[in-house]
Amino acid sequence: MIENFLNIVRVRDLRNKVLFTLAMIGLYQLGSNIPVPGISYHAIQQVFSEASGQGVLGFLDLFSGGALSRAALFGLGVMPYITSSIIIQLLTGVIPKLYQWRDEGSSGERKITQTTRYLTIGLALVQATGLVFVFHSGLGLFLANGQSVDLIPQFTVLRVLFIILTLTAGTALVMWMGELITERGVGQGMSILIFANVVSVIPTAGRLIYDQAGALKLIVIVVVVVALLVAIVFVELGQRRIPVVFARRVVGRRMYEGGRTYIPLKVNQAGVVPIIFAASILYFPVLLSNIVRWKPLVTFVNDHLLNATSGFYIVTYGLLILVFTFFYVTVSFDPYQQADIIRQQNGYIPGVRPGEETRRYLSRILNRITLPGAVFLAAVAVIPSILLAAWHVTSFPYAGTTILIAVGVGLETVKQVNSQLTMRNYEGFLR
Repeated sequence: MIENFLNIVRVRDLRNKVLFTLAMIGLYQLGSNIPVPGISYHAIQQVFSEASGQGVLGFLDLFSGGALSRAALFGLGVMPYITSSIIIQLLTGVIPKLYQWRDEGSSGERKITQTTRYLTIGLALVQATGLVFVFHSGLGLFLANGQSVDLIPQFTVLRVLFIILTLTAGTALVMWMGELITERGVGQGMSILIFANVVSVIPTAGRLIYDQAGALKLIVIVVVVVALLVAIVFVELGQRRIPVVFARRVVGRRMYEGGRTYIPLKVNQAGVVPIIFAASILYFPVLLSNIVRWKPLVTFVNDHLLNATSGFYIVTYGLLILVFTFFYVTVSFDPYQQADIIRQQNGYIPGVRPGEETRRYLSRILNRITLPGAVFLAAVAVIPSILLAAWHVTSFPYAGTTILIAVGVGLETVKQVNSQLTMRNYEGFLR
């Protein structure tokens, strides 16, 4: 590890990429602390000092690095872009045009990226509109004394439009910064920003747990978190390798030798996507309750969806994660397509006939490893919430999600850095 760090410092190109990534993270943190004009700064300070993130709003605040609770310029964070990317990826297997673009190579990829950007702006407008009503009504930003705070006392049409446009522009700027990190920095841009967000709130969350529960329960939480960390690393690196054998092929006058390879199927094939999608689904009634002021709906949202330690929230959240894990894995890994690709390349799985039997074999293996992966993902998301609910602690119910994101992004970034260092060593050897 120390040797890799020294190599990063020595290699000029890699060093510049790391410094550029750190600079973008610093700019993002700066924008996460600049309040949106038109919102009461005194009310923001009151909420930030006394309120603790609750339910779905607390989850969204986690992904924005606390910018949502501060009503900052980057208050929406990366959630609109992530949701847009997930929607486009899911629709690729349903809409023929998107499926055609995916098979067009780099030109089709640019079209999909542009469509994702437009959808991100649309989702940001919808979410910003809902958050304006949240800030005005005080719903979800309850203080310790049970009262709500109006962040927009002068609720005029022009002021509301200005705040909505500012939050949407902040989302567009975050999307641009993430793409710059991907092009000129280290790692996947949006993942790096998410990593910086969730890690930045850990010290504050630990302090809140200490204030509410005491030192002993904080130590127990830390032990549970360390155990989850070990389990997440073990599961993230776990995969089922399906061997594939390719026979010799004659193309024109040339003969291509066969070979052996494998299809890696990860235990946690879906990553953190089901958690994000489940939170997005639970977030919709919160926005609806602020626009449609129907008393039963508002009461239901306050009692359940804005209370991350309620039994209904924990059970619903876990079930949605299970459902979306199977749904996302089914869409992202198509056994029909994989079986067809293997057959076209004159390959086969040992002991399995090409074609329909290969498709059934891949489907069976995928379902067998997806079930424990889905249960593990749901357990990581809800176990800390169950523990904190038993202790009546509402400050930080997302420890498992935070570790899952941090470990996943950290492992992928380290792999990319190591691959670049390895490529650099090969280039030096060839010279």
